[in-house]
This record gives sequence, structure tokens and C-alpha cells, in this order.
Amino acid sequence: MTKQVLGTRQGYSKSGDAESAVIDLKTQIAQPEISLILVFCSLHYDIHALAQALQRAFPDTLVVGCSTAGEIGPKGYSSESITAISFSASEFSVSLQQFDDLQGLSLNHWRKTAAKGHSVHNTRYQLHDDSNTFALLLVDGMSVREEPLVRMIASAMPKVPLIGGSAGDDLAFKATYLFHQGELLEDAALLLMITTQLPFKVFKTQHFQATEQRMVVTEAVPEKRKVTEINGHPAALEYARLLGISSEQLSPLVFAAHPVVVRMGDAEFVRSIQKVNDDGSLTFFCAIDVGIVLRIACGVDMVSDLDQSMQRVREQLGQPQAVITCDCILRRLELQQESLMDPVSEILAEHRCIGFSTYGEQFNGVHVNQTCTGVAIGYPSD
Repeated sequence: MTKQVLGTRQGYSKSGDAESAVIDLKTQIAQPEISLILVFCSLHYDIHALAQALQRAFPDTLVVGCSTAGEIGPKGYSSESITAISFSASEFSVSLQQFDDLQGLSLNHWRKTAAKGHSVHNTRYQLHDDSNTFALLLVDGMSVREEPLVRMIASAMPKVPLIGGSAGDDLAFKATYLFHQGELLEDAALLLMITTQLPFKVFKTQHFQATEQRMVVTEAVPEKRKVTEINGHPAALEYARLLGISSEQLSPLVFAAHPVVVRMGDAEFVRSIQKVNDDGSLTFFCAIDVGIVLRIACGVDMVSDLDQSMQRVREQLGQPQAVITCDCILRRLELQQESLMDPVSEILAEHRCIGFSTYGEQFNGVHVNQTCTGVAIGYPSD
């Protein structure tokens, strides 16, 4: 007998306007008592109208979400759509901490804010430890502040596993939005702390592995995510030389196929290149510090890698009732290039993934690229 979904409800809509899409979603995700609704939407919709429609539809419910570079819903990848998931109050205890003015506030302020939010959450729900709590972070994808923010949050609550994603704007790279209770936010982040007695598992997967081909960052401007020198040579020239091509051949497809990897202990984290600059420097999607050793990565089959990762989650958790998924837009673009969207959509749908294509992902205390991070939520134990 198939277990009935308990605790979460998922919805998806491609209705033509924000008002009708929210009405459509409400019929799919309604529950008697809801502690949280997460919404991921394309800027194909009027984001202001959407935020207001959600507030009218769920006036007494915590509604949080962001704009995307593509959505993940009940049928896998989608576009020009809205996806949502509701969490029952009986199974999920939720708190929200908002971070404003990411450009202006200090790292110490972020750490104190996260620590205070964590303390308030544990006091409110009379928690003695963090064993049943996970965190979800949504960040303005144009803020370029994800690295220090997620590092400070993780240091403030080190025993809470965290996943997250940076909001998108359908590859326009102009403005990305978060929304909360009908208000639109920029230069901001929203941290959700979620406690549940249901089993859950956070995960990170990427289809790249480090080779032994190393390069050392010898000059960089981390706050601009720019690397100017590698191995003492102009960054673009040296990167191209290591690939065995000329710098004129560097392109987005080359960057997608040959990102670099940073090793931290036993873990590997992808650092993707965004572009070559006129001065021969490289701009990355993540900050890169001087002295960091990078390894050029080689790709493996993304379809098999994701399938194996989700199977490992299932082995530990059983069939999930929902998987909140933050999936890098570079992965979607590669799948489109290779005509592999359908098989990956089937995997996402099979495991009840719900989420969005991001401008960057967070996993515990690290901001990464070309990665899929998520949290799988299981069913009650028999």
C-alpha cells in the first residue's frame, strides 16, 4: 500500500496571470493548518501582483519565496511557472529571520542576528537541541554577499544543517527578489529554521570531480569575485593554457565544461567561471581568495550522478514525501545543451522535488555553483 503524503502539499501553475495562478495553487496546497508556504516563481509573472495575491490568499500564514531562473515542480523542470509547497503546523515548527542591507551591514551583525533568531526559535518551541532542525536560506542573487553571509550563519548555529539558493531573474541578471508577507525584498536574505519529528536528510550533489591539475590564485579581488592572476600569470591566459586552448577560445560552454574545484577536508566544492574580462582577469560566480589552490574539474554523467544521489537519499530515508531543491542554473543550461532535460525531470518528479534553478547554492557554511543542494523530508516511522 502506498503511504499517503503527510505534512506537505505541493502545487504548480502556469495560469496566465498572478491572481489566477495563486487561486490555482491554493486549491493544490491547502491544508487545515499551515505553518509555512514556500513559493518559487518566474518573473514572467508580475512579481508585485503575485506577492499581493499570495497575501490575500493566505493572510494569516507565513508565506516566503523568491524569483527564479526556472522552476522545479511536480513534473520536474518547468519555466514561466509558479511552484509552491505548504507545511502543516502539526508536523513543522517554523521561524523566520530576515537580513536586510546586505551591502551595508557587518559580518558580526549577521552572526548576532542569526544567533538571536536561533535562540528565539529554540525557546519558542522548547527545544533542547538542534537534532530535529534544519535551515533554508534564500538570498538576493544579485547581492554578491552569499559567501560571508552563509559563513556567519553557519558559525552562529553550527549544529543546524543548512541548504539554500540565490534568487534568479530568468537570466536577465538585473534584479532578483525575495518576498515575505506580501512585501518584496532586495539586498536581503531570509533564513527559515524548520523543526520536525519527521525524518529528513540534507544533501549536495555535483557532477564534477577534481583532477590533479592544480593552479594557485596569486592575485584576486574577492569582493568582486575576480581573479587577476593564476600561477603568477594573467588569469585567463593561464587557465586557457592548462586546458590546452587559446584564451580566444574561452567561452561560457568551456567554463561550464571545465569549472574548478576547491577541496575542503574530504569535500569538494565547485567554483564556476562567469566570464573573461577585457583585462584578462576571470570573474567567478563565487568569491576566490588569494592563495587558494584550485583544481580543474572533469565532468561525469549528470543524469546518473543525480539518480545515484537521490537513490542514496532514499536508502537512508525511504521514499521522500518532498525534496526542497536548489539547483544551479548552469546545470539546467548544460542539460538543455545536451538535450537531457527530460530524463532529469523524470528523476526530480519521481522523488517529489520542489524548488528552483538558482544563481548559486548554499550548503552548510559554503556558497557553491553548478551544484544541487536540497533537503529530503520523509514519512513518519511505522
